Amino acid sequence: MSRICQITGKRPITGHRVSHSNIKTNRWFYPNIQTKKFFVPEENRWITLKVSTKGIRTINKKGIYACIQDARKKGFIK
Repeated sequence: MSRICQITGKRPITGHRVSHSNIKTNRWFYPNIQTKKFFVPEENRWITLKVSTKGIRTINKKGIYACIQDARKKGFIK
């Protein structure tokens, strides 16, 4: 299961875990991905998306239909 937001395109990034003695080891930073169902009134159906919490805020601001159109244009949703 990929950890990529279908609205914003956020994906895991790498960084360092730094100890007290300043030893750096590699680690991953994962986005806060939630599986959520949304009702799209324009299409009269429910869709299930894997979205980050920032993606949920974007949907609340712009509306689900506008966000889906943008995501399809950018290639995040097929």
